[in-house]
Amino acid sequence: MHNLAIDKDELVMAMANLEEERVLDLVRREIEAGKSAFSIVEQCRRGVEVVGKRYSEGSYYLSDLIMSEAILKEVMEMIEPYFPQNTMETNGIKVVMGTIEGDIHDLGKNIVIYLLKSIGFQVYDLGVDVKPEKFIHALKETGASILGVCVLLTFCIGYVRKLVDLLEECGLRDKVTVVLGGYPVDALVKEYTGVDYYANDAVKAMEIFRGFIPEEKKESWPFRA
Repeated sequence: MHNLAIDKDELVMAMANLEEERVLDLVRREIEAGKSAFSIVEQCRRGVEVVGKRYSEGSYYLSDLIMSEAILKEVMEMIEPYFPQNTMETNGIKVVMGTIEGDIHDLGKNIVIYLLKSIGFQVYDLGVDVKPEKFIHALKETGASILGVCVLLTFCIGYVRKLVDLLEECGLRDKVTVVLGGYPVDALVKEYTGVDYYANDAVKAMEIFRGFIPEEKKESWPFRA
């Protein structure tokens, strides 16, 4: 029987160091200890944040990013039964999401998409390395009023600004709310890119999306920090 006492950074660092078996073992222990699926995901996300930072600094390679994605997918499969299950009809809110051009990171995006779908959002996932023009096309095709853009690599932030500029040029800026997510995102990045909201963790992201839910349904909102 495992000792269930886990240092709060133990899972974070195991993910950061790409220790696959250790990550999965720690996740099992967190589940046994009664920790919420949401908190487990957040710890793993913090570890992935370190992976992204090491990649940007040159100490990790593309294969390491891919490895972190594979580990997190295993984690998500383990904890999926512990997330709130979809008890709502589709709420009619359409969201286009994707990772910006030049960036292949989709770990945080996939977590948020899973959570949004579980509570009735209609999400169109464009994948990774998405050119600004493709986002525009998807918005026009789907009629979505919310655009979720993910970025992990700081040198790709300029493409987010290009995307917002394109929204303006196409006459869509006033019709679409832009949410930017990723660990390097902060108030300065928000100002530079011109997005409406930003989040660098799943908890904050879900609170932003909570704001798009009709008032009468907010009481049943299942995600809390």
